[in-house]
Amino acid sequence: MIGAAVAETKMQHRGNVQESAGTERRRADRRIFDGMPESAGRYLVTFRGGAAHVVHGPGSHTFKAAEHFASVLLTPSPGIAASLGSDKVYDGDVGMIMIVPADLGGKVTRSSTTESVIVALTPESLFELATREFDTGHAELQPPPFGTVDFQALQLAQLLKAELTDRETPNEFYVDSLVTMFGVHLLRNYAGARKLPQAPKGGLSNRSARRVREFLEVNFSSKIAVAELAALCGLSPSHFILAFTKTFGEPPHKYLLRLRLDFAEKLLIESDLSIAEVAHLSGFSDQSHLTVTMSRYRNRTPRQVKLQR
Repeated sequence: MIGAAVAETKMQHRGNVQESAGTERRRADRRIFDGMPESAGRYLVTFRGGAAHVVHGPGSHTFKAAEHFASVLLTPSPGIAASLGSDKVYDGDVGMIMIVPADLGGKVTRSSTTESVIVALTPESLFELATREFDTGHAELQPPPFGTVDFQALQLAQLLKAELTDRETPNEFYVDSLVTMFGVHLLRNYAGARKLPQAPKGGLSNRSARRVREFLEVNFSSKIAVAELAALCGLSPSHFILAFTKTFGEPPHKYLLRLRLDFAEKLLIESDLSIAEVAHLSGFSDQSHLTVTMSRYRNRTPRQVKLQR
């Protein structure tokens, strides 16, 4: 029975991969952080855009990109200047935010080492967020004065830094959720749109909860974006995350991770597949990713699970 189930799972997995191939190619075509040297820090490109943790030494940096960028300082940075919106030199405080709309170039000069998190959103992604968050998809970013400190953006940036730097393999679905929340924050505070949606009073409806649960049970091993799940419920991504958490008692990325680990354990116990094959079928990037994740959340390794058979 388990052999037939595994075979069916493999066919299902191949079908899911084929269905998402177009999305994967579109994501692979993005060159969001191509200009950033590997020594600067770690980054992850998601469906909505991407996030990077960067450390820059003293010097100048010019930029111009097809995406919207926002950077948040994580440490004090004396003597930092920018040609975007101001030519003044500031002592950059923790939480200082700089927003660079797509196709608008600029220059930053640093007299000391700076540590920051950079969030990138494609114009298409920001348009889609604006369409769902407001009555109109028109939302032109309006950069704040240089030197503006944004503590809410700092909280999101700190969460992104922790995920990018503390994990051997960052959770892409979680990073995509944080990038989505960051995009909503930009729209609500630094864009022309002003009409805010009402916060959801409760969780998902029974129908929406069933649709999301059934979708995740079938597609948990595939790449999934927050916006894709939100669309199933007719909600904006930010409202979906809140409603999902209230309904299921955990955020979407943890729910998805639990499904993947449960399935991996089942295959390890009931099949003769290798750990690498189990990792692939369960939605993990490789055997190491599965081992690290299972050790962290289940306090045992895949090899230990296999020995329990």
